[in-house]
Amino acid sequence: MPRFAEISIAQYNANLDLDTRRYNRLFDQMMIISDELKRRPGDHRRYLSSLYQHPNTKVRAKAAIHTLAVLPEEARKVLEEVGSLKGYSGPMDARGILRALDEGTYVPE
Repeated sequence: MPRFAEISIAQYNANLDLDTRRYNRLFDQMMIISDELKRRPGDHRRYLSSLYQHPNTKVRAKAAIHTLAVLPEEARKVLEEVGSLKGYSGPMDARGILRALDEGTYVPE
């Protein structure tokens, strides 16, 4: 899953640079990867769990978000761990998605 991690890190950097346009282009690229993995027999998004221990919190958070539908308990644990950290990009994503899950405004597909 190296390309998924590369995109996550590039999103992290786009956040730091406040470059919304670049972030959005990267988001689209990430969704193409996630959608392709989902379409494969048996839903291959589960393989993104190999990024749960990545040193970059954005990579861990994005991998967890994209595996919530297939590995809900494991993904939530990663999101809780990342969300408990201080920081901007990954921890903020983790806290936001956890809040949405708890409020029922986000349902993984």
